[in-house]
Amino acid sequence: MTPDPNRGLALTLRAIRRQLDAMPHDLYLLRLIPCHTRRPLPGRRLWTPDELLDPRRVRFLRIRNLEGFDIYIHPDNFDQNAGYILLDLDHPAPRVLDCMRRNGHHPCLVLETSPGRLQAWIHVCTASLEPGLATAIARLLALTYGGDPASADWHHLGRLAGFANRKPARRTLFGFAPWVKVLHARAGLAPAGGALIEHARTLPSPRNSALTFSARGIHAGPAEARMLYHNCVCRLPANICRLSRSIPIGFRLVAVDYLSHGGSQKSRPKPRRDRD
Repeated sequence: MTPDPNRGLALTLRAIRRQLDAMPHDLYLLRLIPCHTRRPLPGRRLWTPDELLDPRRVRFLRIRNLEGFDIYIHPDNFDQNAGYILLDLDHPAPRVLDCMRRNGHHPCLVLETSPGRLQAWIHVCTASLEPGLATAIARLLALTYGGDPASADWHHLGRLAGFANRKPARRTLFGFAPWVKVLHARAGLAPAGGALIEHARTLPSPRNSALTFSARGIHAGPAEARMLYHNCVCRLPANICRLSRSIPIGFRLVAVDYLSHGGSQKSRPKPRRDRD
């Protein structure tokens, strides 16, 4: 039996509408990225919600997706962040979404990008956020909930629901590309969004925190040391950054303790392997 293309188009339109309703905005940046080269096509194209829900344009995107392009989106606010923060959970801990809600970091949208991998959007405020502050919030959320630090920045693209994830590594055992599904969609600000912003303001600048502590000889406190370690990891290339998450927790705690003592060789404890 031949699949009905109109039914597929209707399902994609429904998924897009749910995503846009959960994270409303005036303009969205859309990027098409080939699954093999991972290099975005040149140019910046901004789409309105009406354009994204136009069946003719969605047919075009479905054809490109079938040809091997992944479809990514981000609420666009020119040189500022629109108040939406992406949390990329490649290996989410059990009940991580419940933990986020208990902490007041309710996601307005949760996507399953492939089996066992999630992307969550958190609407922290309705005002514009400076890039540095939005990046600090994204890295704080990634650090708290085990997100991918390489994806924690102020304008990182997330996937658009209703299309296939064309990454070769994400294909099923039978060779099929998994669909990007909407697991949760409910517009609204995170209750603790304001507190999260204020917390992020107190953290060292992601760009120069390592230089500040080393050049001035300042001993970082435990919180600053954790963030300094995290910022150092975030500056690594993406492939090494992902490998760093497999480092046993015992070694990571040693690094944090080493930084909190100002990098003194005398204060550095012996590495301890995690029992797990």
